[in-house]
Amino acid sequence: MAAPKKSAAKETAQDKAGGASPSNVPPFTKEQELGAFREMLLIRRFEEKAGQLYGMGAIGGFCHLYIGQEAVVVGMQMALREGDQVITGYRDHGHMLACGMEANGVMAELTGRRGGYSKGKGGSMHMFSREKSFFGGHGIVGAQVSLGTGIAFANRYRGDGRVCLAYFGDGAANQGQVYESFNMAELWKLPVVYVIENNRYAMGTSVTRSSAQTDFSKRGVSFNIPGEQVDGMDVRAVKAAGDKAVAHCRAGNGPFILEMQTYRYRGHSMSDPAKYRSREEVDKIRNDQDPIEQVRKRLLALDMTEDDLKAIDGEVRKIVNESADFAQHDPEPDPSELYTDVYR
Repeated sequence: MAAPKKSAAKETAQDKAGGASPSNVPPFTKEQELGAFREMLLIRRFEEKAGQLYGMGAIGGFCHLYIGQEAVVVGMQMALREGDQVITGYRDHGHMLACGMEANGVMAELTGRRGGYSKGKGGSMHMFSREKSFFGGHGIVGAQVSLGTGIAFANRYRGDGRVCLAYFGDGAANQGQVYESFNMAELWKLPVVYVIENNRYAMGTSVTRSSAQTDFSKRGVSFNIPGEQVDGMDVRAVKAAGDKAVAHCRAGNGPFILEMQTYRYRGHSMSDPAKYRSREEVDKIRNDQDPIEQVRKRLLALDMTEDDLKAIDGEVRKIVNESADFAQHDPEPDPSELYTDVYR
């Protein structure tokens, strides 16, 4: 028997003014606004270019774009210090760029070239950078939560004061391994921030139809893990929440859960036409809550001009265009690479 549908009129957590509101979020300095604007714009332009290359057939396999969710990774990265680690799922290009990984290396991995971060052998979902403390995108739903918990265990064992951010989505939040990880993390007071990127639809089913508890910040209640809902479309709110959660972990108080209420503009992957939602819904979010547009308006309210911001956009587009050119002309891996970095 099919489960009864929840009323479409029922207000979801994402429809409310959840999390920190502009009135109680610490303002950014001009330098912080500019930094956030540039980083989010880099992710946006990179993903747009990746979508173009996928359409041209230059990128094969799966490709999950991060357009619309940029404020989450940029704000959280602003709350970290050098040495803190990041691990995420397969919607991962934005996380890589926010960690400081080079656009050339990320794009080259998408096209399967030897200059990619996994030497062209990992593709979109499997890139790593020990130098930038990025422990990978992961294709198995929820797998990164257990791995991120393990990274946090290593941090506590070494006593190095580092914190691990483990990102996952609203769909992965229903995985059993997530709760096993929660239990161990709280039991051993591990320094891990679980960042739930709630973009409302998981692969294509609304959270109101797939989750009995749609307030994901409460998912750690039975394990005594504190949590907060955050406006994931406002980079200032994200950083403020990130500062609090990271400080909680670094002080030895155990894990913290942040539910980032965000939204993806594209389908789940490049092969998803996203017919499960209306064009009007997407356009309303774009027009009213776009994370980059929010920062742009605040910069214009300062002493920045449209020409100033267009110049930044031009610099970002140049970086992205160069990465696309590199990714299409860099040599493919030598066949011998099939046998390197393989454990027997």
